[in-house]
Amino acid sequence: MDLEEIKGILTDQREEIEEIFQGENIIERQPSKTELSSFLKYPNILAILGVRRCGKSIFSLLLLRDKKFGYINFDDERLAGLETKDLNKCLQALYELHGIDLEYIILDELQNIPKWELFANRMRRTKKIILTGSNAKLLSGELATHLTGRYIDFTLYPFSFNEHLKMKGINVSYRDFYSTKKTAQLRGELEEYIYKGGFPEVYKFGKAILGKIYESIIQKDILLRYNIKNRKTFAEISKYLISQFSNEITYTKLRNMTSIKNVHTIKNYVDYLSNAYLIFILERYSPKLKKQIIAPKKVYCVDNGIINSVAFRISRDIGRLIENTIAVELIRRKSYENNIEIYYWKDHQQREVDFVIKEGVRTMELIQVTYASSKDEIENREIKSLLKAGDELKCKNLKIITWDYEDEIVIDNRKIKCIPLWKWLLL
Repeated sequence: MDLEEIKGILTDQREEIEEIFQGENIIERQPSKTELSSFLKYPNILAILGVRRCGKSIFSLLLLRDKKFGYINFDDERLAGLETKDLNKCLQALYELHGIDLEYIILDELQNIPKWELFANRMRRTKKIILTGSNAKLLSGELATHLTGRYIDFTLYPFSFNEHLKMKGINVSYRDFYSTKKTAQLRGELEEYIYKGGFPEVYKFGKAILGKIYESIIQKDILLRYNIKNRKTFAEISKYLISQFSNEITYTKLRNMTSIKNVHTIKNYVDYLSNAYLIFILERYSPKLKKQIIAPKKVYCVDNGIINSVAFRISRDIGRLIENTIAVELIRRKSYENNIEIYYWKDHQQREVDFVIKEGVRTMELIQVTYASSKDEIENREIKSLLKAGDELKCKNLKIITWDYEDEIVIDNRKIKCIPLWKWLLL
């Protein structure tokens, strides 16, 4: 590719960035800019991963907004024919456009280029690099081999409820938790968030964009990347898994409902969807690893908006949507803040607890989810399951996340804290 052509494309990309920052509502994301920026104090690579269109590029730009940096978006169709040998021309174009003293460089979706990891490794020796990518396995192959630990990776997710409120210009303080008017507003916003989801482009283009985001993930991040031949069956499995959100699945059942006879192929398909951050698989907790591996899994989708756009449903499924919202928030908190493990629990009598939160060998918290607005609406089996799991896992921190009920349930000197979903999401 011609150097002048590359310079023209990079100039257009930079102008587009400036227009976005000048004309659109850009909010600060929840992850700590200070902490992530500190990883770039010395020549290093910060890899920002996450589902396509969740805001990785804008977040990267926010990290370097007050720095002198170069930016290349390799997801630009004009760079589709770029080859490994052209990467040096990209670097030369950045130097000519921004000066040879360029210290920071953002390489957006660089994995589209063959042998990109060798280029990134060479760049890291003298520059501070931010990489973005839409695949969880981005750093588990050649790059990890070449870098031998000289990078930090971080996963970004679509907007949280807190970020949704920021986008709407709604400020919330602790005092607002006691305001009848404010909590009514928050419940209304929560209902919108549960159905619309948190993809940033939805706030600009509306819910119609969700179908296009889903197709883009399937086409670019899975079908093309893994060269899947049986595309029709894969599309059916993808839609089925999203439709089964907040439910148990097994690979054998998935195999039996398709023409694919090899369960390993089914597992690979599920892994591809997970690697693209479209779905998350939760293991059933067991102290025995073998039982954990062979037990059914629970599947969740990265965004409720995708569910409402793609999934086959015959009802609103508000209870399952609430559970999916909580699952994604727990996974988000795991990435942003805490070193925790997340499971679900189920015994041989089919008693179930939605979320088991572990830290090391300790069970830190058990969470049950219900679409209840009063104590009478909380089913007795949900309380019994929570108490049983608490006994078995030796955990006293028991919680029920409700739609709009807050209190403490005491049974045989054991306490269960009930908290409304809107409040839990904001704490």
